[in-house]
Amino acid sequence: MKSQELILYRNMNYRELFDKISGLLSLEAGERTETMPDSYACAGQLIELAASYGFEGNLWHCFLAFCLANDENAYSTSCEIVGPVEGTLNELAAHDFRVIKELFDYDIRTLDSFLHGKGIWTALADYRAADGSSKVYNKRIRDQIVALAVALEQAENETVFALRVTEFYRRFGVGKFGLNKAFRIENTGTEPLILPITSMEHVRLDDIIGYQRQKQKLIENTEAFLNGRAANNVLLFGDSGTGKSSSIKAVLNEYYDRGLRIIEVYKHQFQSLSKVQEQVKDRNYKFIIYMDDLSFEDTELEYKYLKAIIEGGLGKKPGNVLIYATSNRRHLIREKFSDKRELDDDLHNNDTVQEKLSLVARFGVTIYFGSPDKKEFQEIVKGLAARSDINMPLEELYAKANIWELNHGGLSGRTASQFITHLLGTTGEKTERNS
Repeated sequence: MKSQELILYRNMNYRELFDKISGLLSLEAGERTETMPDSYACAGQLIELAASYGFEGNLWHCFLAFCLANDENAYSTSCEIVGPVEGTLNELAAHDFRVIKELFDYDIRTLDSFLHGKGIWTALADYRAADGSSKVYNKRIRDQIVALAVALEQAENETVFALRVTEFYRRFGVGKFGLNKAFRIENTGTEPLILPITSMEHVRLDDIIGYQRQKQKLIENTEAFLNGRAANNVLLFGDSGTGKSSSIKAVLNEYYDRGLRIIEVYKHQFQSLSKVQEQVKDRNYKFIIYMDDLSFEDTELEYKYLKAIIEGGLGKKPGNVLIYATSNRRHLIREKFSDKRELDDDLHNNDTVQEKLSLVARFGVTIYFGSPDKKEFQEIVKGLAARSDINMPLEELYAKANIWELNHGGLSGRTASQFITHLLGTTGEKTERNS
């Protein structure tokens, strides 16, 4: 069976389904019988995958493109983000691509020959999804996998086939890190799992009105990081609702195509950070470890793990990892007046204070986001209203916004956004956000 000849791609996901369909297609027409149960089972599994991932068109081609896009092997991980590589890996990959193209070129409609013309596989050769949405990927990635399937179908030979797969790896990467922007950590007892976040707010830096200096500072550090230059860990601190978290999400959306990825980590998971770094240090992506609303009570000791991770410990700190955190507190750890009293039970109270203050010093870049003044707040409201196509005289808009902010948390970008959402709800307007 052809699928058994693979070298680099032999451990791909859904290998059992891959082998079964390959085996069916490899049989001569005379060897096929209606009693072969795998044909129905394989068709059912392809349909379930199409429903989950939003595939359409030739489902066999989509399935093979999906397997190629997901398989993290020595060749694919070497090509991710950086493109073609030199050496023996190319020769081994060429062998596998030759095998896969041969399987790709099979016409799955021939499998209907032993089903008495029921047309099951003919339908799967031109499958139409109900709505084209994916439960697993955002629409952009789903569209790219379907586009890859079409491009590979049109490849005139195995050389072009290989080039198109490798170009996909260069543009998007491979596996979960290639096909997703954001991730979360799940602790399983031994090794932490890095799991994709499949739905994320599609905010851009231009969507955040004002705060130009803050955004520029964040952009400069991130671009230095992506370009392989020296870059710092970043702390965004200041008043709530001012766009700290949105700025980090926006940076991810802006630079995803250049290999930027983000992993969200919570305080109780700090002990797993060293293992998380071990899992990502050899990949060709740049990772931001994201800590939202970071702060510690004086009794919490998790900040010690964070300090150790930032400093690097005995092991060399990965060059493809930075920490970006947001906080409403400048110094992250709650301080008490008792910490500063000269007469205290702690004989070395200055050391205690310095230990608590030293965490913020681990962040080489600190960016302050303050609440807007009245005029800046009105500019935010005006910009959001224009973006949402709300046609209302400015005086009336500002008057209603002023009343809203007095009753809903004061002057902030979040309050302005909530006010616009309120207007859209009361006027019956509809909004859409794409992941």
